[in-house]
Amino acid sequence: MKTVTLSVASREDVMRRTLGALQGKRQGAHISFATPELLWKILTAKRWEILRAMTGQGPMSIREVARRVRRDVKGVHGDVHALLDAGVLEQSSEGVAFPYDAVHVDFMLRAAA
Repeated sequence: MKTVTLSVASREDVMRRTLGALQGKRQGAHISFATPELLWKILTAKRWEILRAMTGQGPMSIREVARRVRRDVKGVHGDVHALLDAGVLEQSSEGVAFPYDAVHVDFMLRAAA
């Protein structure tokens, strides 16, 4: 099973994972956001619905994504492009894809200082 971890990570955390990968240490698939606010701005409820419909399904057209989530193509088109711009979805000649079978979300909420 190919799992991606969506996380809130600092630039230092991302660099640490990158250096580990360059040293041959397995890091797993990660998509990182700078803040929890950015994560929730990109991953709205409707975009989560799109990811749920696309998880483990391979490439598909935007029209097919819209059919699966029962939304209009124009709205789904905007959401798919926001997910593409954020690096969450991938584009290929066969369509758009979320190339993972599972999603793990990882971030910590700490008390205000």
